[in-house]
Amino acid sequence: MRAFASSDALPEAALRAADPPRYPDPDKWSAPLEITPAKAAEAAARMGLHTVGDLLEHLPRDRGAARSVAELSPGEVATVVVEVRSISSRPVRRRGMRPLVEAVVSDATGPMKATFFNQPWLERKYRPGTRLMLQGKYDGRNAFRVQAHALTGEQMGAHHETGQPAQSGVATYAVSEGLSSTQVLALVREHRNAVLHSPEPLPARIRTQERLPDRAAALLAAHFGELEAGRRRLAFEELLLIQIALLRRRATRRAGAKAAALEAGGQLTQRWQKSGLPFEPTSDQRLAMAEIDADVCSERPMQRLLMGEVGSGKTVVALYAMLRAVEQGSQAVLMAPTEVLAEQHFATLQKLMPGELLQLGLLTGSTPAGRRTELLGRLANGELKLLVGTHAVIEDPVCFADLAVVVVDEQHRFGVNQRRALDRKAPSGLSPHVLHMTATPIPRTMALTAYGDLDVTVLRELPAGRRPIETYVAAGDAQRARAYDRMREELRAGRQAFVVCPLVEQSEALQARAATAEYERLAQTELADFRLTLLHGQMPARGKQAAMEAFAAGAADVLVATTVIEVGIDVPNATVMLIEDAERYGISQLHQLRGRIGRGHFDSLCLLFGPRESARLRALAEHSDGFKLAEIDLELRGEGEMLGTRQSGLAQFRHACLPEDAELLERARTRALRILDGDPELAEPEHRLLAEAVLAAQGADEFEPIPA
Repeated sequence: MRAFASSDALPEAALRAADPPRYPDPDKWSAPLEITPAKAAEAAARMGLHTVGDLLEHLPRDRGAARSVAELSPGEVATVVVEVRSISSRPVRRRGMRPLVEAVVSDATGPMKATFFNQPWLERKYRPGTRLMLQGKYDGRNAFRVQAHALTGEQMGAHHETGQPAQSGVATYAVSEGLSSTQVLALVREHRNAVLHSPEPLPARIRTQERLPDRAAALLAAHFGELEAGRRRLAFEELLLIQIALLRRRATRRAGAKAAALEAGGQLTQRWQKSGLPFEPTSDQRLAMAEIDADVCSERPMQRLLMGEVGSGKTVVALYAMLRAVEQGSQAVLMAPTEVLAEQHFATLQKLMPGELLQLGLLTGSTPAGRRTELLGRLANGELKLLVGTHAVIEDPVCFADLAVVVVDEQHRFGVNQRRALDRKAPSGLSPHVLHMTATPIPRTMALTAYGDLDVTVLRELPAGRRPIETYVAAGDAQRARAYDRMREELRAGRQAFVVCPLVEQSEALQARAATAEYERLAQTELADFRLTLLHGQMPARGKQAAMEAFAAGAADVLVATTVIEVGIDVPNATVMLIEDAERYGISQLHQLRGRIGRGHFDSLCLLFGPRESARLRALAEHSDGFKLAEIDLELRGEGEMLGTRQSGLAQFRHACLPEDAELLERARTRALRILDGDPELAEPEHRLLAEAVLAAQGADEFEPIPA
């Protein structure tokens, strides 16, 4: 970044006019933003521009060159910087219309006539010699219809006053109806001296070490000069604040809570690893187990995120964590977001269980009353050590005798309060060790923001014997016919197939194939010679369970389903997946769906029916690495959409842009660690404003000390 400072970015005349104080005045930064007319004020309020500081934090989207008069083409909407030569008003014959204001304006390339509508007072305001920035439409015949306008003289002259040509660049702002980009620019330049009152949270030492300008200089550069250089300085600050907040949250949670320390070297897990597992664990799985061992041996509660590639064996690692509790005489629970997924985890864990007689319970909203009463009684007296369930496990009647380990699958689909309710099931005064799991690979940039307060374990390695999945984007009747030919070839060879539809019932509003209608159609047409079963989320629990059991047992050749099969379904004999209306799904969801095949020793085929030009579908066809796809997904959708709202812990940034600012994020993380290592409470005088900025960014009321 080229070095610049606030005194360089403000012209000398402006500095004299501003008469800057030695210290910023917070009242001037937080002063209410006064805007006229009322329509513009309402638009600014909708955009969150309530104070002068809000306005100056509203950075341009880009900077483009203003057009010269000679360059304008008929019909073109453009911005020009001109000087008024003459101005007059004339009446309009139409009743109720105000006089029309016409001005002859010019730049170095020539003159033209500018027309202002319904603003007769401009004749007095814009006298000859006034410099203006006009935004409007060039009608040809040397006529320009003005849509928005602003002064460029003392108010707007940062370009020519600093020796740069006025046409060197015009900032364009995100706006709302009633407030134009030109009006925002006029307001910014009117209040530009207020940047000197912007609070500076970064100590001079850190700015020097990171080669960063001061905050005022960055704001001025973003609005009037080097947009990207100014934005990056502000983005680093923003990322640093969130990293400090996340690291402090982790430290507070570790220091303020206590868990039962689970002794190492338990015989149950040792025997299970040697003889109970149906396959040799991958090196990634062994490393994950070692990290869990280190966590649960401590009285500091484990807070670890386990994420991995589709089929990388996260459930094996989860069971290991749960068995670590059981071998110490404690209890463990796995909570899943849906009944289908809970049931699949229940079945998978039963297959992976060690040879010892260990009973595993399943608790969902569909569990019969009698069975539920029995489960609750055995949980409360400690007889039942392992439980799998949905959010039903956090209900008040559910009591554990000694809950030590919690596994939360697809944790971003649970609210913060739901996860906390499960934590409270541990014995009084203790917190459980918690392993968060996600089947969605998350880019590192998002892991450091959405889950920056968790320790992260990644499983990239797939178990031996997995076969690659060929993926094609298909469209049209000819390719559909060929797709069903390939499916029938696999079915006749003894394999099985999935057909995935986006809807349950047919919808007139949405032109998408519905699972129920497609099930009935296929049973009578292309797949009439084969056994089909239907699965969707609106079916009763027994119906869903029967459908899955039939398909897993080989009693059905084809499963027609909605996305309830997205995670947790493990049928090694399934080798074909056909996804209808694939463009209706996100990249990660398609990757999860595709992961339901290729789980055995046979080559597999995934067919995505949708537009060939779709960037998402092309990405799926070209890449099988879930982490690479997650990066592509982040680039296509942005960090604000991938994991949902702040409930998932995802930061929403004003200046930073991920993944483009990945390098800034890494720098901010490293800097935050260094700061907190030397001053965990941010109590040093040089960190006082930094602490206040962290509080403001997180909406907290006080900077609570980390418990000793």
